[in-house]
Parts: sequence; C-alpha cells; structure tokens
Amino acid sequence: MILQETFTLQNKLTIPKIGLGTWQSSPEDAYNATKFAIQNGYRHVDTAAAYKNEEAVGKAVRDSGVAREEIFVTTKVPAELKTYQEAVDSIDASLKKLDLGYIDLILIHAPRPWKIMGNNPENKDFYLENIDVWKALEEAYLSGKVKSIGVSNFDQKDLQNIFDHCDVKPMVNQFVYHIGRTNEELLAFCKDHDILVEGYSPIATGRLLDNDAVKTIAEAYGKSIPQLSIRYLLQKDILPLPKSVHEEYISDNAKVDFEISEEDMKKLDALQA
Repeated sequence: MILQETFTLQNKLTIPKIGLGTWQSSPEDAYNATKFAIQNGYRHVDTAAAYKNEEAVGKAVRDSGVAREEIFVTTKVPAELKTYQEAVDSIDASLKKLDLGYIDLILIHAPRPWKIMGNNPENKDFYLENIDVWKALEEAYLSGKVKSIGVSNFDQKDLQNIFDHCDVKPMVNQFVYHIGRTNEELLAFCKDHDILVEGYSPIATGRLLDNDAVKTIAEAYGKSIPQLSIRYLLQKDILPLPKSVHEEYISDNAKVDFEISEEDMKKLDALQA
C-alpha cells in the first residue's frame, strides 16, 4: 500500500511517499483533514508558517491517536524572512505552534519574497540572505530541533548558491510539478545532488480536472484524474502533496497502487496544461 511506502533522504531519514497538503486550508479545515488523513493511513502532512494553520495541524497529529514518531510533519520558514535571526525565530515559533517536540522537515519557503518571485524587474537574487537563513536551518538540524532540512521553489542557481556555502546540503526541494507543467532540468539536477523532489499542486490546483486528454488516459485505468496525476509523480520518484479538505477525496488520493504504462507516461509528458 502506497501510504506505507517511503523515500529515503540523504541522511537516511525515511519520508512517506504521499503527503497531505494544507495550503489555503483554514485552521478548522486543516485540523479535520489532518486528523482524518492520519486516522485513514496517511503518515505525512505538509504545512507552513505562512498557511497560518500550524497549531491546528499539530493538534490534529496529537489528537489522532497515532504515535508522534510515526508521523512526518513538514513546515516552512516564510519567504519574506531573509535574515539569520528571523529564521531562528521562525523555526522556534513553528516548534511552539506545532507542539510536537520536533519538526521532521523544515524548508525555506522560497528563495525570494513572494511579491518578486514571479516578477523580479531588478533581478534581485537574495543569495547572501538565503545563506544566512540556511545557517539557521543547519543549526536547528544539528541541534536536533528538526530532523531534516530543505528548500522550496529553488532553481538550479539558487541551489548551487547553497551548495557553495553550506555544511549540510538541502535534502528536499519542493516545487510545483504536475502533468503539463514539468521541469525536467531541475528534476535531474536535484536527483544528481541526491535531493528528493516534492511536487505540490499535482492536480494543477484543479485545472487538470477539465483536461480531456488526461481524462481519457485516467479512464483507461479505471482511475480518477487526481489518482492518475498523483501516480504520474510517483513514477518519476517525486513525492506528491495533494491537498483536499474533503474526506472522500483524501481517501481517493491515496488509492494509487497501479502502474501507468511507459507509453502513457510519454503521452502525459508531452501534454501542455
């Protein structure tokens, strides 16, 4: 069963192959979704300081009835925080809000503040700032506050900047990846450096639900479009983070113990969404 399978990070820590995403989930929805998911086999949940639902996720983990050490919890330092001390304070705040004793994985949410991630007319790279933030993550890792560290939305140049100045390499890079929006160069770069790729928005925030080509392939396997989309990432050794607050969909998103043929994978690779 896929929910019982894991990837292994470069520090030998295992991470469950599917995570529940909680982006844009209210605290109440995040609590209910997390608790339901864990009680129905999920062992991995992804949150962030910016989502403003860490307290709810932590409470759901504690209330789930499942031992803490069996659950993998990821959170993130906000993209706007770009000093060492801000990162230290953010990590400590997340530890307090989650109230789980430790964090399994913490990421830098983005290499630049969100307001210039898509439009950066002055071409600011924030390389020095990211090195400072990374030092805070390294210290949290070496102290045992967090079990693994990584980044999110980093491209090759952003990663190389960290490599050139780090003592501990990033173990994970989380970025948007789905049928119709792939990034083979970045995926290969991460694999070459033993960095696990996590793909958020595996269903393209719902846009793939209206894609007839994807629908045709999904129907051939007797599966839903979300199930095909999640399986597509898994077959590329990418960890998918499907988000839902509906119990039916949370359950269905984990029913991906099937194999997409090589021919159909090539068809999906070729699609533009």
